[in-house]
Amino acid sequence: MNRNEGNEVDKLAFVFPGQGAQTVGMGKDFCEKYDVAKRLFKEADEALGFSIRNMCFEGPAEDLKLTANTQPAILTMSVIANEILKEHGIQPDIAGGHSLGEYSALVAADVLDFQDAVLLVHKRGQYMQEAVPVGEGGMAAIIGLGDAAIVDACEKATKEAGEVQAVNFNCPGQTVIAGTTKGVERAVELLQEAGAKKAVVLPVSAPFHSSLMKPAAEKLAVELDKVEIRDAKFPVVANVTGKMETKADEIKKNLVTQAANPVLWIDCVKAMKEFGADTYVEAGPGKTLCGFNKRIDKGLTSLNVENMESLKKTLDYFQEVR
Repeated sequence: MNRNEGNEVDKLAFVFPGQGAQTVGMGKDFCEKYDVAKRLFKEADEALGFSIRNMCFEGPAEDLKLTANTQPAILTMSVIANEILKEHGIQPDIAGGHSLGEYSALVAADVLDFQDAVLLVHKRGQYMQEAVPVGEGGMAAIIGLGDAAIVDACEKATKEAGEVQAVNFNCPGQTVIAGTTKGVERAVELLQEAGAKKAVVLPVSAPFHSSLMKPAAEKLAVELDKVEIRDAKFPVVANVTGKMETKADEIKKNLVTQAANPVLWIDCVKAMKEFGADTYVEAGPGKTLCGFNKRIDKGLTSLNVENMESLKKTLDYFQEVR
């Protein structure tokens, strides 16, 4: 079922979360109930050569927070949520994912094999961390200021202190900047002076999606050459363009570019809406993208699936609208 017969749900979009959504214990209740969850955790462990399942279930949180672990953990959880929804007859017409989540969306659209994707994002995390030593780069979320003012402040801070740029255009009133530690600190000062409601330095270990990630993008391109990338079974919106894509060659190119370029999430949601998607299911840990949706367009229906409780609510919703 891509939509119900009565057409109360027009087109259905699945969206997949990025880093920061992970929690110790995630996936445990799915494994107790669904064989597909057990199978996918087993496949992930085999691909990685260590137990991401144990890390998800038991932690410690410090290990789960390491980029090279966070990325395969969230991808595994997201693909499990997608497969469980599929077992219940709920499948998307279009998909998108925030940063790392784009890989989850591509697994859902049968562009990448799950085991290939798990290993790719593990390496992606390693390469991103290696590109900028810990302590030398950072990120900050800027709340309550327009994009133009943020871009201007980053340009000024780059000249004065060190490289920094706007990298995640998440929703109106929330943009994330990234760069050198000094560049981010100077930009935060300038943005507070410019009237930002809040500037929160994020607990991350690298300046993701900034131009400082170019070495990671180059290494990732080599890894992407080793795996099979197929045309998508349904459109997936690309972070770097905010446009729908189905062709394998373009998807591959976009994944390389994505590592060192901004995430245009507002544009991604607008593209899904223009396609006709008015109902969105966030598949994977957390509800961050549901929150962004409310800020982007209050008319969108947003649901999430991260555990048995949220799964039940989402299935009940589809039962009603069918």
